[in-house]
Amino acid sequence: MSGGLSRRTFLQVSAAGVVSATALGTRGASAEPYSKFTWISPRGTLEVLDDYPYWIGKKMGYFDDLGVEADMQPGPSDGTATVKFVDVGQADMGFPSPGVFSFALENGMKLKSAFHMGALDTFSLAFRKGEGTNDLKTLEGKTILLGSAAWQSIVDPMLAVQGVDVTKVKYVEAGWPTWATALKAGQGDAALGWEGLRAEWIGTGLDFEYWLGVKKSPLFANTFVVRAADVDDPERKAFLDKYLRGWAMGLEFGYQNPRAAVEAVFEQFPTLATNIGPELGTTSILQQIAVFRGDMDKRAGWGDHDMTAWQTFFDQIHELGQISNPVKAEDVCTNACIAAANDFDHAKVKADADGYKLSDAFAAIDVDNVKAHLYDQAVPG
Repeated sequence: MSGGLSRRTFLQVSAAGVVSATALGTRGASAEPYSKFTWISPRGTLEVLDDYPYWIGKKMGYFDDLGVEADMQPGPSDGTATVKFVDVGQADMGFPSPGVFSFALENGMKLKSAFHMGALDTFSLAFRKGEGTNDLKTLEGKTILLGSAAWQSIVDPMLAVQGVDVTKVKYVEAGWPTWATALKAGQGDAALGWEGLRAEWIGTGLDFEYWLGVKKSPLFANTFVVRAADVDDPERKAFLDKYLRGWAMGLEFGYQNPRAAVEAVFEQFPTLATNIGPELGTTSILQQIAVFRGDMDKRAGWGDHDMTAWQTFFDQIHELGQISNPVKAEDVCTNACIAAANDFDHAKVKADADGYKLSDAFAAIDVDNVKAHLYDQAVPG
C-alpha cells in the first residue's frame, strides 16, 4: 500500500477523503525535514510514459547529483487519492488534474500547487471511429465513460467552456483500466482520454478518433501539489526546490531527446516497452511534451503557473458549482519554487541529451515524421 498505509487508514482516506494527519500519527504533520519524500501518481500505476522526466532524471543521475532521495508510488486508482494522501501526510507530492485539485480545496485540504506540469489541456474525448464530433453540445443527453467517478470534475469544466449544459450529460464509471475497452465494446458515446494515453491505447488495439483538448480547449492539465505549510517551511521549501529541479532537468532532457527519455521509461518498465514499442512510445512522449511545455516563450520556465489562466479556471468551476466559494488563484498556486527549479545548467543537459547513445530500435525512429502525424486521430473538420 502506498506510503506504508494500513488497510484501515486506506479505507478511511478513500471513503471519507479528509482524515487528520495528527490523529493518524503520520509524518508530514510537523515542519521537520522530510524523512522520506514520496510522490504519488493519480493513475493507480507507474507503468506509463507520463512520468518520463523523473525516470530520465534518475537514469542520468540528476537527482543523485542534487542529493535528492525520493520515492515514487502508484497509489490506488481512486481518482482523488493523489490529493487525499498528501493531505494526511501519507505522501508529500501528488499530481492531480485541476478538477481533482479543486475537489481537495472544496474539502478543506490545505494544499498548494507548486509546479504546473500541464501547461496545455491534455484531456480529450475518445469516440468510436466515425462517431466523433467537434461540436461538444451534441453530447447533451449522451453518456461519457470514466475510469473513476472523480474524473467528472475534469470533464465538466472542459464541456462547460464549450457551451455544453453539463446537467444534461450522463457519466458512467466504467473502471480502471477498462473504461476504454467499454467504449470499444459499444458502451457509452464517448470516453475521457489524454495525450500520451491515446498512443498507448493504439498499442493495445484501441483505435479511436478524438476531440483533442490540446488543440481546442483553453484549459490546462495536471499539476504537482504539496501541503501549503511545506512551501512556507524553509527547510522543506529548500528540498522542494532541489526535487523540482530534478524534474525540470528531466523535462528539458526529454524535450532535447524524446527517444532517449522513452528508453529510460522502457528500461524501468519492460512490460510497457513490450506493449507499445519504440514508435508508439515516441508518439506518446511527443504528445506529452507538447502539453508539458506549452508556450515556453510566455512561461518563466518549466512548471510556471499562468495565474490569469488559473483564475479563469477557478471562476468557471465556481460558476458550475464545483466549488462552493470563490478561489483566488494566487492563494492556492505558487511560483515560489520555479526560479530555483529552473536554475540548472541547460547547456549541460542539452549536451547530455545530444550525446546519449540510442539503441538501434530508437535510432531508427524518424522523430520529424512522428511529429507530422501527432494529431492524425483528431475528429475530421
